[in-house]
Amino acid sequence: MKSNEGGVMVLRDGQDERVYHTPALLDESVDGLNICPHGVYVDVTFGGGGHSREILNRLGEEGRLIAFDQDEDAAVNISADPRFTFVHGNFRFLKNFLRYHGVEAIDGLLADLGVSSHHFDISERGFSFRFPGELDMRMNRHAQKSASDILNEYEEGQLSNLFFRYGELRNARQIASAVVRYRQDKQIRETDDLLAILEPFSRREKEKKTLAQAFQALRIEVNGEMDALKEMLLQALQLLKPGGRLCVISYHSLEDRLVKNFFRTGNFEGEQVKDFYGNVETPFTVISRKVIVPSEEELQRNPRSRSAKLRIAEKK
Repeated sequence: MKSNEGGVMVLRDGQDERVYHTPALLDESVDGLNICPHGVYVDVTFGGGGHSREILNRLGEEGRLIAFDQDEDAAVNISADPRFTFVHGNFRFLKNFLRYHGVEAIDGLLADLGVSSHHFDISERGFSFRFPGELDMRMNRHAQKSASDILNEYEEGQLSNLFFRYGELRNARQIASAVVRYRQDKQIRETDDLLAILEPFSRREKEKKTLAQAFQALRIEVNGEMDALKEMLLQALQLLKPGGRLCVISYHSLEDRLVKNFFRTGNFEGEQVKDFYGNVETPFTVISRKVIVPSEEELQRNPRSRSAKLRIAEKK
């Protein structure tokens, strides 16, 4: 592997993205970009590289693709292609990184906001309640706070807020109180510690859902996901050329609601702004009026895509 300034890396071909991550809604999302062969495109969630490879397949010799991933593990999936640039960084810094690489405007951007299968399946990353391991959950392992740091350091009110906002857990206050009681006797370091705390709140018929919501809430907080998404979308709007496409795949209601509002109104609250004549002013034309979800065939092939929702918009 080679590494240059600005986080650009190039690696050998031949990696199989299915080992790392099977891309959701692959054809639908890349079709949604309406790719111009000589255009400039951005994949802000490179992961296993599946979406990026399909974009490259549709680009001509003059086309260009810039891909982002803040996790250094994703570098194993990079293909050597002169049209391709990899940025090891958070997509919340989209505009700065693109300017560094001489890009001022783009023809399309794709974001697959899901967590890679790689992260769920590697126990030491702490993303999944299925495996014992450290409660880490950092996409960027150089980031300061891990999930265990948050559980051990946040005040009860802060914990209650994050479980309610990001996990949509109705018993967030009780869970936060249980966390504080538990850590008085023992530091919370392992996934098993969190499972022990959550056991009284996980009724058998809804056990997996409750655990998934709690782990999701911590992951979002650790990685600042909602703020990063907002920053990226605002920068994407500035960078897109008129007629440029924005394709976003989300996996939970918080993300999907935010993307839906932004596409329809140009703001995250969904507040309509009207002109003198009462016409709604928005910077986008919504291409996918109805959210796009995986087909039955894809669900059979890739069960982890079941919560994926794709929305597509075009800049006016």
